[in-house]
Amino acid sequence: MRYSKGWGAALIVMLLLILDQALKIWIKTHLQLHESIEITPWFYLYFTENPGMAFGIEVIGKLFLSVFRIVAVGFIGYYLHTLVKQNYAFGFIACISLIFAGAVGNIIDSIFYGVVFDHSFGQVATFMPEGGGYAGWLHGKVVDMFYFPLIQTEFPDWLPVWGGQEFIFFRPIFNLADSAICVGVFLLLLFYRQTLSTSLSKEK
Repeated sequence: MRYSKGWGAALIVMLLLILDQALKIWIKTHLQLHESIEITPWFYLYFTENPGMAFGIEVIGKLFLSVFRIVAVGFIGYYLHTLVKQNYAFGFIACISLIFAGAVGNIIDSIFYGVVFDHSFGQVATFMPEGGGYAGWLHGKVVDMFYFPLIQTEFPDWLPVWGGQEFIFFRPIFNLADSAICVGVFLLLLFYRQTLSTSLSKEK
């Protein structure tokens, strides 16, 4: 049973990583930055990149963030391995697997994309360009593409401060890795809060 849970966790992680990276690579090699494809009036594939910089600190902030993410993923991976080894419920393991896969998916962008792609400003990026990538190792930007402007309207003119300004819900643009993390956390809090607390207390 423990081995089947391990294989199940590995399958979740691998499937999500393959889908996440395949979509990101397709977006990166078919669209220019800020170009979009309308799927429905409320769902777009909108290509944007998240530099992941902390407080606008371009070099140190980005490098620190990338290293921090790698360390954090290492801890999550170890925690996931421990859960499988201790034969926890597969639903709980699946939630941690979603979070782990999402974190790894975005780390891949940060580590490699600056080296293997050129920039996307006013052009479609090339994979493994002759002149080199747009940044060094650990300085890549995370590719985002899911955009759901479910409601697009304007605030009424009589409203203080925001009157007449555009209002869009839902404005954030995200990727499959982000979705995996959010779903994993949501399910953890909804169904496995006590299990999470118990497992973490055992690790201390």
